[in-house]
Amino acid sequence: MIELLGKYKSVLRFILTFLGTYIILTLLYSMYLEQAESQLYYPDYITHVVAQQCNWLLNAIGYQAMILPHAEEAAMNLMVNDQLMARVVEGCNSISVIILFWSFVLAFYNGLKRTLVFIILGSMGIYVINILRIVLLVMAIYEYPEYTEFLHTIIFPAAIYGFVFLLWLYWVAIFKGKNHG
Repeated sequence: MIELLGKYKSVLRFILTFLGTYIILTLLYSMYLEQAESQLYYPDYITHVVAQQCNWLLNAIGYQAMILPHAEEAAMNLMVNDQLMARVVEGCNSISVIILFWSFVLAFYNGLKRTLVFIILGSMGIYVINILRIVLLVMAIYEYPEYTEFLHTIIFPAAIYGFVFLLWLYWVAIFKGKNHG
């Protein structure tokens, strides 16, 4: 048994680091969300800011957009020409995706400076891609409402998860190059 554990030590280390990081960060984020319920920003600060930034970008490119708090759920309604285009909910703020990204990167720890820089730049990239994803989704739904379901459930989730997957591939290539080259 000990020999078997030794043989798979790096795999076990990856799994335990990934799961441990994911669980800890998810618990911290859940605590943030619980605490955010009683704060000034609705539904929570990060989701509120994402909605504001999407609203700003839509207006900057020529759409008549505005955001309003949803009356019955923790969401911001994103409107174009007084027409509801999207509800920006907590799941739209990219934090859960960033937690997943951090967990993977930390499981392939590659030195403090390199890992920290990659986590910061990757998180910023994910956040920006997410804003662009929401804005493009709203534009596409506004222009082609018949494709709403397809765009929302397939194309735009694939964009953010595809970006994260590319970041992971790049990180593994760096890790492999450092440890095996």
